[in-house]
Amino acid sequence: MLPPFIIEEIRKREAERKRADDRPRLELPLDLPRPAIVADDREKESERPGVLIIDVL
Repeated sequence: MLPPFIIEEIRKREAERKRADDRPRLELPLDLPRPAIVADDREKESERPGVLIIDVL
């Protein structure tokens, strides 16, 4: 049998883990990764407009 202080520590950790699991979480709607470009799609990709970079000070 384990000593009482070890049993109490295990109970505290389990209770803490349960509280952390019960907290509400924010899940962000992330876009799915784009599939790899195949040879036919490369022509379509070249028709896209260029990239505009704006430097904010």
